[in-house]
Amino acid sequence: MDINRLAKSVTERATKEKNPAAVALGRLGGLKGGKARAAKLSAEKRRAIAKKAAQKRWKK
Repeated sequence: MDINRLAKSVTERATKEKNPAAVALGRLGGLKGGKARAAKLSAEKRRAIAKKAAQKRWKK
């Protein structure tokens, strides 16, 4: 496939109108997900995850 056609196809898919109900549901799940996950983890495990993330960020 030609690279220009591929780029056009990707752009069209990304800019199509989306179902507002589906967007709302996805957003709701995204908003709840992090807090729910953090509540299930122990303080030690959360600390380990945060430390790993900080190391990745500062590695650059």
